[in-house]
Amino acid sequence: MELALSILLGVGLSAATGMRIFLPALIASVATNQGYISPAEGFEWMASLPAIIAFATASVVELGAYYIPWVDNALDTIAGPGAVIAGGLIATSFFQIESEALQWILGMIAGGTAAGGIQAGTTLLRGMSTAGTGGLGNPVVSTGENLGAFFLSLLSVLSPIIAIVLLLSIVIWGWRKWAKWKTKRKVKVA
Repeated sequence: MELALSILLGVGLSAATGMRIFLPALIASVATNQGYISPAEGFEWMASLPAIIAFATASVVELGAYYIPWVDNALDTIAGPGAVIAGGLIATSFFQIESEALQWILGMIAGGTAAGGIQAGTTLLRGMSTAGTGGLGNPVVSTGENLGAFFLSLLSVLSPIIAIVLLLSIVIWGWRKWAKWKTKRKVKVA
């Protein structure tokens, strides 16, 4: 059961990394420091005060930068590959797998995929907001992403099973909305 929960925790935090790169790491670092969760062997440094300070500083800068017009779109360009890498790293840091090679392979694949998928969705959403509102609606999108990253990270730490069920529900809902929009668009074009 510990293995399954560690994988759910890692994937939940990785998905949150798709919205904001540093906030999930900060929440995981604080939770590790307080003894709520345990990192995999070799990642104990996440509980250190310097790690918390570094993640907090990076989180404040990242959260603030997303409220600056046009900087938010530029950050999404950088955040794409960054989220995949960070998602893989955070998943790997919590996967309690005895084989270090398997831990890294599964962590990078599962974590990178979760973070990359969410990042792609948020980039699409921000692009639609920019196109539809000239960027004026982007602060609303940023606030939603900030809150999403915070609550998904917190929920992943407190109850990884509920976090994954919620995440999958949101992904399925979004996929259905997108497919419905795509179908309507084809009908209008034809």
